[in-house]
Amino acid sequence: MSKEIKVGLLAVVALVALAIGFNFLRGSNLLSSDRTYYAIYPKVDGLNVGAPVILNGIKVGQVKNLELQPNQGNSIKASLELEKGITLGDSTQAGLSGSLLGSKTITLLLGKNSKEFSGGETLKTTTAVSITDMVQARATVLLDTVNSTLSHINGFLNKDAQTNIQGTLVGARQSTQALQSLIESNQANINQITRNLAQMSAALNKSTAKLDRIANNFSQLSDSLKAAPIGPTMRNLNATMAEAQTSLKGVSTALNDKKGSLGKLINDSLLYNNLNSTAASADALLADMKANPKDYVHFSVFGGGKSKVKKETTTQPDGTKKTEVKKVNTTSALTN
Repeated sequence: MSKEIKVGLLAVVALVALAIGFNFLRGSNLLSSDRTYYAIYPKVDGLNVGAPVILNGIKVGQVKNLELQPNQGNSIKASLELEKGITLGDSTQAGLSGSLLGSKTITLLLGKNSKEFSGGETLKTTTAVSITDMVQARATVLLDTVNSTLSHINGFLNKDAQTNIQGTLVGARQSTQALQSLIESNQANINQITRNLAQMSAALNKSTAKLDRIANNFSQLSDSLKAAPIGPTMRNLNATMAEAQTSLKGVSTALNDKKGSLGKLINDSLLYNNLNSTAASADALLADMKANPKDYVHFSVFGGGKSKVKKETTTQPDGTKKTEVKKVNTTSALTN
């Protein structure tokens, strides 16, 4: 075999391998026995050659080609290459749907077939509303609303309104300048107030430390009171108070009892009168002894004795005075 023939065969093999590799990279296998079906859509924004064909969430094929049809309203004819084991029919629908990232896929929806397809047939198609279309529709409505609002605002902001707004802004600027001037003129007072606040804050910090110590002392006192045997002390105090109450009750009973000595002393008026009379008699006797001491004490040096008469006055319980005359004998000895 000549050298030219070898080169020609090598070139043919390279071209065939290049074609097969190119189609394989595009997602088409020239050596496969897959079946081809067709689907026509009004537009296929985001659908590319090699896009997957999905059945029940599983890839069963891919888009082999996209062809523009000017004679049919510029619709798009998509060639779908499916695996040989997939059975389609006259009820099968090829739905065009999109993802969040903007890419689109074709999803097969199977139904009850009255006729089965063997390849080359055109499938029924449906187009789902994509997220991009929904966003675009919402954005269109929103833009219309914004335009309408801006038109109302422009109509409201006429020349007089603009003048008023400008006057308001000028007044606000003047007020800001006046406030700034006031702050600058009173800067010394503001600094003094700031220093006073700092001193007050420092004093509060010191007071806070003292309050913390006081709270700690109260906490310790509370703990000491909690640990102290207050219960037994209170029980002893209650017992002592009960005994004192019992004793006072006994004294009160004895005082109210008219048969006892204390009861008679308090409640018997006769005993009171007798004691009063006795005290009065004792007072009278002492007074008489002071007035007439010779009637009670007599000195005799030579002996002998004479009878002397002594008058004794007593006060009766009813307040009357009674005078009695008594004889007193003397002896020869010194009598005291």
